[in-house]
Amino acid sequence: MAEIEKNEAKVQEAKAEKKPAKKDKPSFGARIGKFFREYKAEMKKVTWPSKEDTLKNTVVVAVTVIIVGAVIGVLDVAFSEGLRALGNLI
Repeated sequence: MAEIEKNEAKVQEAKAEKKPAKKDKPSFGARIGKFFREYKAEMKKVTWPSKEDTLKNTVVVAVTVIIVGAVIGVLDVAFSEGLRALGNLI
């Protein structure tokens, strides 16, 4: 029985050694404050586009969407008519 108790003591010691020590974490409020300070610092680094650049890019996107929509519409009509013609052959 003495051996069993010694083995149990060794197991308990091994478990105690495996537990990592609790690290000192800053408080929740300190972490939130740090987040917002870092956020503000990063936002100062951002290079914002000018009004003219924004307008130019918006026009490019709108024209691209219209062109792609027209191409998809033409292809849709072409494939629909092609399938309809194929169906009439059968």
